[in-house]
This record gives sequence, C-alpha cells and structure tokens, in this order.
Amino acid sequence: MVAPTTALKYDVEVNANGRVELNVPFPAGSHVTVFVLEAGETFADLLFASESSLAFWDNPLDDEDWNNA
Repeated sequence: MVAPTTALKYDVEVNANGRVELNVPFPAGSHVTVFVLEAGETFADLLFASESSLAFWDNPLDDEDWNNA
C-alpha cells in the first residue's frame, strides 16, 4: 500500500553562495525528496491553474454535454 503524499511549496531566493535554506515541518533526520524549479513568469498561468480547484468541471451543463458525447 502506498501512503498518500502531501506536497509543500516554498517560494525562496537563492543566496549569493548558491544555497537555498528553508524550515520544514519534519523532524531532524527525516528523509525528503526535493524538486528544484527555477521560477519564472512563463508558466505562472499553468501553475495557478494546477493549484486551483477542480470544481469548475463539476457542473451539470458540462456533465450533460460531455457524458453524451
């Protein structure tokens, strides 16, 4: 069985020496996986859309059109 994973997002700046530091809610010695992406305006709209609710798709008009397509 795979345990559910909760993703945490931090917007931080890289220090002059190329380091990134942040405080996380895990005990010392925990193993974590870190993905590093350079932020930019290019994907800001896609990022916002991916973080928004899926409630937009849960409406009777959309269901009626697409369920009978």
